[in-house]
Amino acid sequence: MESYTDFAGIYDEFMEDTPYDQWASFIHEKLKEHGISDGLLLDLGAGTGEMTRRMRDRGFDMIGVDNSTEMLNIARNKEENPEEILYLNQDMREFELYGTVMGIMSVCDCVNYITDPEELLSVFKLCNNYLDPKGIFIFDFNTKRKYESIGDATISDVKEDAAFIWDNYYDEEECINEYDITFFKEDKEGLYKRFDETHIQRGYDLDEIKDLIERSGLIFLDAFDDYSKKKVCKDTERIVVICMEQGK
Repeated sequence: MESYTDFAGIYDEFMEDTPYDQWASFIHEKLKEHGISDGLLLDLGAGTGEMTRRMRDRGFDMIGVDNSTEMLNIARNKEENPEEILYLNQDMREFELYGTVMGIMSVCDCVNYITDPEELLSVFKLCNNYLDPKGIFIFDFNTKRKYESIGDATISDVKEDAAFIWDNYYDEEECINEYDITFFKEDKEGLYKRFDETHIQRGYDLDEIKDLIERSGLIFLDAFDDYSKKKVCKDTERIVVICMEQGK
């Protein structure tokens, strides 16, 4: 599951159009609907901390967990006070906290990196274990529809000092999406250095996710089409799920 090593250094540059503020507002609103407006919140798959910082700015005490040391180093370097957010270098499949939290969030299809449904079940069980009574878990995932729409394709993008080529392959039978990223980053001498990474994700549908939630002990509450008030339909490519702790 190791990803975002060399790519971490240019991740934010290529994700600059991601609607983090919209996502944070949506999550904040849903947490408040369940009586959670402050307290301890876990960002599972925190990456470079963009969402972690936004939820901190909305009044939460934040813990960020990610398995990429490189991504967490970038997150820590963004902070004027590095101790304000607790970042833990852990695999989300076996994360450990010092106690329970009021809420957990996981955004930007981190769930899809768990390609074995039984391992995803373990993640959900851990979330249920570390949530306060009636704590809320909000996460998103890419649907099979999303990966089918991309299919086998090559995508590229160029920035001022970096560029990448994304070769995507989707196995509809196994629901596995693999993409090879080749990127080029300008160094201090003005030369471009090449890096390569492979990322593997699994497409899920809502029924599969609901089954795993039920088996984990969590209670499924609702699902939305992306970070909106729209309900899920057959063409939904990103689903946001809200569930609740129901007793250990």
